[in-house]
Amino acid sequence: MREQGIYSSQITEWRKLRDAGVLQGKKPGEKIGRLTPEQAEIARLRRQLDLTERRLETTGVALEIMSKMHELLENLSKSSRDETPHTKP
Repeated sequence: MREQGIYSSQITEWRKLRDAGVLQGKKPGEKIGRLTPEQAEIARLRRQLDLTERRLETTGVALEIMSKMHELLENLSKSSRDETPHTKP
């Protein structure tokens, strides 16, 4: 991307502007001003919300897996108690 003159700081700034809604309705090449403090806060909160939602989803999946593992272990434990011990004749 550097060959095209695009740097990571420009992408970061573009993402902040996009998340704050500043880019909506702008035409290509149109000048974009700095974020207002409110827009910057909105962008920060949106990023934080996205991260929190991803973490919540991951936690939900992990809890579901743990629940299924617990159920499986209980079933295995019950089945091993129900089996009669094998004795050699």
